[in-house]
Amino acid sequence: MNSTTPPQHRLPQPLPRTLVLGATGFLGRWLVLELLDRGEPVAAGIRGGRGSARDGQLRHWLREHGADDTALTTVAADLTRPGLGLGTTDEARLADIRDLHNLAALYRFGLERTEADAANVAGALHVLHWAATRPGLRRLVHLSGYRVGRDATPRYPLPAAETDALYTRLGAYEASKLVGDAAVRVTAARLGVPLTTVNPSSVVGHSVTGEAGQYLGLAELVRQLAHRRLPLLPGSARTFLPVVAVDYLARFLAAVPEFDDGPAHSHTVLDPATPPLPELIGLLADHLGVPAPRALVPVGLVRRLPRALTGADPETLSFLSEDGYDTTSADRLARAAGLHHPPVADVLRRWATRLVADGFGTTATATDPLAPGPRAPGRANPDRAASRTGRFARFGRFARLGRFARFTGFGDRRR
Repeated sequence: MNSTTPPQHRLPQPLPRTLVLGATGFLGRWLVLELLDRGEPVAAGIRGGRGSARDGQLRHWLREHGADDTALTTVAADLTRPGLGLGTTDEARLADIRDLHNLAALYRFGLERTEADAANVAGALHVLHWAATRPGLRRLVHLSGYRVGRDATPRYPLPAAETDALYTRLGAYEASKLVGDAAVRVTAARLGVPLTTVNPSSVVGHSVTGEAGQYLGLAELVRQLAHRRLPLLPGSARTFLPVVAVDYLARFLAAVPEFDDGPAHSHTVLDPATPPLPELIGLLADHLGVPAPRALVPVGLVRRLPRALTGADPETLSFLSEDGYDTTSADRLARAAGLHHPPVADVLRRWATRLVADGFGTTATATDPLAPGPRAPGRANPDRAASRTGRFARFGRFARLGRFARFTGFGDRRR
């Protein structure tokens, strides 16, 4: 039985046991698809709720990907409001929720602190407090980022002066994600809410089809590469920008409530076989038949250059690092769930092929209303999962540094 069955012949729709916030976003829809494929009744929290344009677009995307959406319930949810802004009817629809995935956040560099806090700190706490009211709650899964949540003993709230310094140093987006992560972890322990924070790296396309529906971040870097506008690459030979396939991450998230027990867990999810950034870009350059960047630009030097010259938002630079990441807990869960990363080189090639075929969003958005446009880092819909691939959306503009490089000779020359 599918969604085209006449209403009089349909079985009563079961109450959902899983709620996904950010369900129309890049990662959220893949998670909803995975859960429906597992036979799980799912609720999607979206702006507008049942019968809205976003509801129709999500259902259309799910059906195009082979899902039966009859087990999908949509509710009008707004994480910026206490109680998620749920009406009485929608609250009743969510009476049996046991698993809650919060993939929603506000992602944009250059945010004002107040708007970043409203979604990424206060919004995350609204989700947590609502989760605490669920009598049958099994687990709250909070999506963060791979450079967030590495403090084993988070502190919240921080002294005002320390918080101010954090926002000044990192910018509103990254600082709000750090504060929000600490706030959720500290408050969940106090309220006794079973919590798992999942910290994914840059998310790329589906391991088989290459589809992602996200054209920011690393995809923007690939766009510049494909258009032969990337003569220089920021970072060093050891810069590590790990990736993870979107379908692997969706399966991992779906498995978390089943395999995590106890009060608190944290998983950093990435493919450790990801090559260093220069090798990654070189692999894609070879695949696309275009020249690789001629040189590497030290990040410290980029920080000191005028933004008018580099086009790089200062908030993005802290994500270009040589750091390694502890994936022990995520690897343990993956083994228990029978999950295996697909070959990363194949994933990257298929993703790049699909990006080009989609015109980096210009073609895909004509047929996929849920897909973000090719250059839309400023979209501020809290329904959308904050894509972890958006951090480098402006790095492609390093083409402007070409003239500077010729005159100064800086950078680690590729040999």
